[in-house]
Amino acid sequence: MIEDAPGARMGPWRREFIALTTIGLPMALTQLVQFSINTIDVLMIGRLGADQLAAASLGLIMFFAMFVAGFGPAMATSPMVAQALGADKDDVRDVRRSVRMGLWVVGIFAPLISIIYFFAEEIALMLGQPAATAKLAEPYVLALAPGLPFALGVIVLRNFLAAIERTRAPLVFIIITTGLNALLNYMLIYGNWGAPRLELVGAGIASSISHAAGFFALVAYINWEKTAKRFELFVKFLKPDWPRFMEVVRLGWPITVTFGFEAMLFNSAVFLMGRIGIHEMAAYHIALNIAALAFMMPMGLSMAGGVRVGLMAGARDLPGVRRAALVSILTCAGVIMLFAIPMLLLPNEIAGLYLDAEETVVLALVASFLPIAAAFALFDATQVAAAQALRGLKDVRMPMFLTGISYWAIGFTTAAWLGLGTPLGAVGVWWGLLAGLASAAVMLGTRLWLITRDKAPFFNVSV
Repeated sequence: MIEDAPGARMGPWRREFIALTTIGLPMALTQLVQFSINTIDVLMIGRLGADQLAAASLGLIMFFAMFVAGFGPAMATSPMVAQALGADKDDVRDVRRSVRMGLWVVGIFAPLISIIYFFAEEIALMLGQPAATAKLAEPYVLALAPGLPFALGVIVLRNFLAAIERTRAPLVFIIITTGLNALLNYMLIYGNWGAPRLELVGAGIASSISHAAGFFALVAYINWEKTAKRFELFVKFLKPDWPRFMEVVRLGWPITVTFGFEAMLFNSAVFLMGRIGIHEMAAYHIALNIAALAFMMPMGLSMAGGVRVGLMAGARDLPGVRRAALVSILTCAGVIMLFAIPMLLLPNEIAGLYLDAEETVVLALVASFLPIAAAFALFDATQVAAAQALRGLKDVRMPMFLTGISYWAIGFTTAAWLGLGTPLGAVGVWWGLLAGLASAAVMLGTRLWLITRDKAPFFNVSV
């Protein structure tokens, strides 16, 4: 008698959960550790004082604005690769074309968009930021800029490895490069071990070196690992493929705009805080960093969910698509609660990890922000899982409009009104962010349900 294949006696929902977590947990941990590069910067810069922390906050926001511009093309490779492998697991050529041109797009556009960093101080002043903060922020941003194409390239290669179920190596490499970043920060921020004391600039240099090291480690791994090597991603790498290049751009720009709507909502709130006060601005950056750190695990799991949805879509498996999407949403919501509950119950203790006890005003503000950040965590996890599932279906244009409405017509408008026009002040800004995330969760979840109903033509969604 022939034994059942492993997992054959499991129900389809359990199999889907295991498939998601097998590739998703390493991706989630990788996302968490990668984000900690910036967290380490914040923790170490915070010891320099509130002024430097405020400048780092402003600098990271401006750097992230350009990161968002390249994020869409980097993420576009995920559904392209997943659907190709879902249709034919041996379609090496199609996968290679998508990954190569994804790297081409970010490699060409990242240096071009980085030019704006040379005007960081002027832009900050135009947006009403304090002159001293703007002056400190510009050199920090310029030091971060060389790492931008490598950070985006890492996303392209990680998405490829996720589609072929090779997600542990990126986790190992990112742990190593995060340790490298901490070591370089210790040397260059404070001038230890004979290095010059560069403060903010030193933190930027350390981050750029870490991003480059992570990228080249992944390149080496892909050229060595048996399964990844057969795709020959870097053989004749300089040969153009303009039709696929343009496909990456067409699929990527709505993702960029969608992600930009969300990311810049949070980042623009920095400028609202800057108008309220420098202590509020510094406190916001710390609370946002904590909330974003909590978001990284669901973000990584949702990326795996997008891959699973893409594989099912490539195989034309409608029940599989619905199952993959729902499992992803429920898992992401459950995981983020592990972070939200401590934020709700221990706000003072968490705030104390970032600043010395003497910074009583900033610490009190952070502690007042964290319970609201914990409250919107569930909506944040739901919306990102739904958004990634839609991307797995290559449905990117309608979500772009829905997020624009959620984050800006609802979220930013509410944050600006409550923050600047009511006694709530800085706390009101956080309630506005909550309104935007809740709207996005409802709208994107509804969109996903509508296009995955029985007989819905989701396989032919236009990009």
